[in-house]
Amino acid sequence: MTYKIGDVFMGLLDIFNKFTETIFYKNDSELEFQIEALKKLHEEYPKNEIISQKLKLCELGLAGEKEIEFELKNANIGMYVLHDVNLQFEDLKAQVDYILITPANIYFVECKNLIGNITVNNRGEFIREYSLGNKKIKEGFYSPITQSDRHRDIYKKIWKSRNTGILSNYYYNRIDSWCKSLVVMSNSKNILNVKYAPKEIRNKIVRSDNLVKYIINDINHADKDTLSNKKDMEQIAFRLMESYNVKVQRNYYEEYSKFVNNSNTTNSLITNNNSSLRKKLIDFRKNRSQEKNIPAYYVFTNDELNKLVELKPKTINELKSSGILPQIKINTHGNDIIKIINS
Repeated sequence: MTYKIGDVFMGLLDIFNKFTETIFYKNDSELEFQIEALKKLHEEYPKNEIISQKLKLCELGLAGEKEIEFELKNANIGMYVLHDVNLQFEDLKAQVDYILITPANIYFVECKNLIGNITVNNRGEFIREYSLGNKKIKEGFYSPITQSDRHRDIYKKIWKSRNTGILSNYYYNRIDSWCKSLVVMSNSKNILNVKYAPKEIRNKIVRSDNLVKYIINDINHADKDTLSNKKDMEQIAFRLMESYNVKVQRNYYEEYSKFVNNSNTTNSLITNNNSSLRKKLIDFRKNRSQEKNIPAYYVFTNDELNKLVELKPKTINELKSSGILPQIKINTHGNDIIKIINS
């Protein structure tokens, strides 16, 4: 085989110009603004347990996202990263922790920084085990895979709306091969057991310290002729940010202040009301679980039950801003929960 001088020169040029940088096209996070507001309230009301709890949860979430950020910055792959994106298309909305635009795939990442050990059983159910004082707790929680899948599905609708040519249906039917949902467990102390999880779920879960290897493996197994270059990836990032990312403008200090006001009620009244409300919510969860033939924690977990009883959101907007339930649970059960609380 003979080589032309021009071909050799272009090959060398490709090597020297190889794109290996991780570009954070969007790197701010609403969690940072929430933490700032909560710290201010915590200084003003240091004994308020609700504010303290919310602050710890937000700091834990941000720490998990920072762990992923560290791994991506040192990936040496060449990708565009969008952090904390609020996708909106028509009447659909989704808050996505990370969108990774790599040469082979676009990943819609749900970040989970949970205490305890995580198991996914053969039915695809997520179970968490941890200790609280001397008590060992084992509970199920809503599948983060489902959350990530919904985020990816919104993008698929966006893609289909922008691609209406003759071959669009052909490529749309193959979109799942390069448009992927992914759950990243960012707590390095977790024991993650997915041995018996269904394959389609097991392949969508990765620890943060294995994230880069996961992406590289996908790139190595991709058709080299289909890999995106820097310009292609930048265009996708630009289009998502300019056309489909909704800028959030919320006064978190004002939102979280209501938790301070709620704590001024007398302890005896709170105790009586909480017992009654807890019973009603447990009865509702049991009935809804039987009605829909789903596990009880698909309605709300024990942790979420405790927060509902403690915070008592009175409207759907309050329920959303409280962060107690994921959006899918709010959509499915939110109105009924609000009715029970207000009753």
